[in-house]
Amino acid sequence: MGKRIVETSKFLSFVLRHQPQAIGIDLDREGWTDIDALIAAATRDGRRLDRTLLDEVVRTNDKGRFAVSSDGLRIRAVQGHSTAAVALSHRALAPPPLLYHGTASRFVAAIMREGLRAGSRHHVHLSQEQATAASVGARYGVPVVLHVDAAAMAADGFVFYLADNGVWLTDTVPPRYLGR
Repeated sequence: MGKRIVETSKFLSFVLRHQPQAIGIDLDREGWTDIDALIAAATRDGRRLDRTLLDEVVRTNDKGRFAVSSDGLRIRAVQGHSTAAVALSHRALAPPPLLYHGTASRFVAAIMREGLRAGSRHHVHLSQEQATAASVGARYGVPVVLHVDAAAMAADGFVFYLADNGVWLTDTVPPRYLGR
């Protein structure tokens, strides 16, 4: 079942964060979609997805990427969206003094020159733990953990949000707030 959970998690990330139209589902402004509609669309797309597997993926996802609504009828990705249809409303919070961003070594020079940008996503993703940032960076090559002076950014008026899964979000991180 492990391989099937990983494959389903990747599929859910794709359709709930980036391309809901790939299987013909709609997301509301907060990223929610009806679970029955998702299962039916996935089935039409040739995916074996049922409520038991879906609940297992949500429950076991190590990064807490997905949430089921309190009534159990809808599902969403909690952050990382690139689709313009979704504009999650996060509550602004004061960040911890230091946050971390994991990247691959080949990107460091450009990041230190240009800062961190959201790119196709809605926000830059930051971690409160160095180990988490290192594992994110390792997905793209030799990992490098960058330090973000979140306290200075907040003092200068930058806004931070905390996603439901513990990922810190902000619009951009200029180079002056970055270190290694």
